[in-house]
Amino acid sequence: QPFNVRFHILLSNLVNLLCDFDKLALYYSLLLGNLLQLAKMRVIFVGFLLLAVAIVVSGEKDAIDAHFLSNEFIELVRNNAKTWTPGRNFPESIGEKYIRGLMGVHPDSHKFALPQLIKESGDSEIELPEEFDSRKQWSQCPTISEIRDQGSCGSCWAFGAVEAMSDRFCIHSNGTKNFHFSADDLVSCCHTCGFGCNGGFPGAAWSYWTRKGIVSGGAFGSNQGCRPYEIAPCEHHVNGTRPACDGEHGKTPRCQHKCQASYKGDYAKDKHYGAKAYSIGRNQRDIQEEIYKNGPVEGAFTVYEDLILYKDGVYQHVVGKALGGHAIRILGWGVENNTPYWLIANSWNTDWGNNGYFKILRGEDHCGIESSISAGIPRIENN
Repeated sequence: QPFNVRFHILLSNLVNLLCDFDKLALYYSLLLGNLLQLAKMRVIFVGFLLLAVAIVVSGEKDAIDAHFLSNEFIELVRNNAKTWTPGRNFPESIGEKYIRGLMGVHPDSHKFALPQLIKESGDSEIELPEEFDSRKQWSQCPTISEIRDQGSCGSCWAFGAVEAMSDRFCIHSNGTKNFHFSADDLVSCCHTCGFGCNGGFPGAAWSYWTRKGIVSGGAFGSNQGCRPYEIAPCEHHVNGTRPACDGEHGKTPRCQHKCQASYKGDYAKDKHYGAKAYSIGRNQRDIQEEIYKNGPVEGAFTVYEDLILYKDGVYQHVVGKALGGHAIRILGWGVENNTPYWLIANSWNTDWGNNGYFKILRGEDHCGIESSISAGIPRIENN
């Protein structure tokens, strides 16, 4: 049971016990004619009850806090998760503050939501498959299969956007053009999108794409494109090839309206734009149709402590508190062991989860996964 439920049960039992004690103590006090003794006894008993409550509350809180990245918490999740498997993705020493910092969807993001797409009359006639994977459907578009790394920066709002934009640019060019939209350019130069590495608004990112355009840019150290990502990756996993995460978050890169020296293109000419940007309603079929027709979308949802441990299966929240809002890229859907799911690409490198991917319960707006979907159509002809 949740802690608040167990606490109220405990408190109710203690109150009942106190009432029973008062009746018993009053009976004997009347017999002894010592009402003063009754008052003293009651104060002492109440003191013991309050001490017991404090000890229990403190113990529960310490247990919950200690469990977040501990082996005990992993075991607790494993015993309660029926459709998915947990495991260690972060070292216990990394700390909650660092992980919270990866959740970059600002609480006010709903204020920057895009206008909702008006469905076309023929959309309801589309026969959707039981399973769909954009990686297989558009195998000629390599960006769809890429897992990027936001590093020590709360830039998920930008990564979910540029990843889906890159996918759609290839899809809408029928696989003839590949363009890696730069997360660095979006994070550092879109001042209406939020606060860079300290969080932002997914909807505003897509709007910026249509108004200002975004240049090209690959991963950190790739030397690819006009503005590659400037924040180095670090090792979220316990063992790996990247430098260990030090628990500190990177600063937002400085906005520069110029390309790296080794890139031959011009910054202004390298800009690629969106033709339109919009949101999708929380209806499951509407989201499926959008992915089926136009490619991956950006989604945002609430991350709880247990998701950090995801390794395989279809995630359903079972225990732990909320850590913050997180943006991701939804690639498709399917059914696993009779449980419907969304197929999602994260931006915490390939060591996290199932090679960087995870599945989450579909059709119930689980953790708000269907409530904040952003998308758009690229401008191909003028690029």
